[in-house]
Amino acid sequence: MPTRISSQANNRQTQYNLRRQEIQKARIDNQIGTQSRISNLRDDPLAAGHVVKYQSYLNRVNRFEKNAQVLSDQFEYREGYMKNSLDVMQRIRELAVYGANGINTKDDLRNMAVEVNELLGELIQNANATGPDGNAIFAGTNTDVTAFDVELGAVKGSSVPVIANVHYNGSLEQNRVEVDEGKYISVDNVGTKTFWAEVQRLFGGRDATNWVAQEDSIVAVDGHKIYVDSGDNVYALVSKINASGIAVKASIDPVSNGLNLTTTDAHQLWIEDVSGSAMNQLGIIKDSSQKPPYNIGDSVRISGGSLFDAVITLRDAMFAGDTETIGGRCLMSIDSGINSLVSRISKSGSEYERLENDMLRNGAIAENVTGQMSREGDLDLTKALTDEKMLEHTQQATLSTAGKMYSSSLLNYMR
Repeated sequence: MPTRISSQANNRQTQYNLRRQEIQKARIDNQIGTQSRISNLRDDPLAAGHVVKYQSYLNRVNRFEKNAQVLSDQFEYREGYMKNSLDVMQRIRELAVYGANGINTKDDLRNMAVEVNELLGELIQNANATGPDGNAIFAGTNTDVTAFDVELGAVKGSSVPVIANVHYNGSLEQNRVEVDEGKYISVDNVGTKTFWAEVQRLFGGRDATNWVAQEDSIVAVDGHKIYVDSGDNVYALVSKINASGIAVKASIDPVSNGLNLTTTDAHQLWIEDVSGSAMNQLGIIKDSSQKPPYNIGDSVRISGGSLFDAVITLRDAMFAGDTETIGGRCLMSIDSGINSLVSRISKSGSEYERLENDMLRNGAIAENVTGQMSREGDLDLTKALTDEKMLEHTQQATLSTAGKMYSSSLLNYMR
């Protein structure tokens, strides 16, 4: 069947081709402007899907790298204060060794005590340090408080009030920061670990032989929950604490039959009754109105203290002229505190090195993912410019042809 050609057919076909060329040229111009060959999903659905996945992964990798960088900076500040504290403790140890040799007069020891007191102030200043963001470095997750409060008191031999006690205000919790897919680093800024000198021991003075839990309860030891079932006796509680994996060991005192708790590294014990009153019934802690770590029961004997306690004891012994205490208990506590602080610095240094490795790895991964995104979505600029020029020539040829096709006007029919 013959096809009828109307007088408007050529015009419509020409207009259609011109619009089509304009759309193609606009698409190429947009690709050149954005440097991407994918303006819409329909341009390349498979590549677009890959680019979206790569972009999502790249955002996570960049976040991990940023987290590691922020932590790395925090660790540098923290390690600087810890190293300065170690220098302070080394100087205090020198004074303790010199003060214990037995040849110093009481005036000499009193002068050394004054220096020790000043070094104690510097040690507390380091412990209460804040970072560039104004947050306390050694207060755990309670970063908006002063990590350690000091209590002044009178000491025999000193004409002015001096630091008598130091109390921790921070928390025991640690922030966990993700530095890789499903991998976290715990930010251990707990001051009672960093500035603790000795293993702590609690000796319960209440006979626990006949103790039986009357209800289900929860006991928290160093922040780790121990679930006590109704009917459990003290031996079951000891077994659960020892099997929990925390750095605390429990036992029954062979003399008092009380519950004893001992840390396996230098830190302060935190004990509380989360629900129920098991530890209160055993005499280990006071009632729930008292908060850890200063809620230990009155009948409990405690050994092991902080770096501050060791320095305070040394200073007081020097004021009193007690060379036996200086060379015995004081020197032992100071040595233990120095060893503990060195271990904390080593741990911090290891975490810092891990963060540096994480940043290098995440940087390399980000570069690789960026390359994959480029291969999938970036525009071949040479080809795009060539195509654009070809379209321009085609459009000019179409316009030229159309001009010749419609060169006749009304005047051609008025002769």
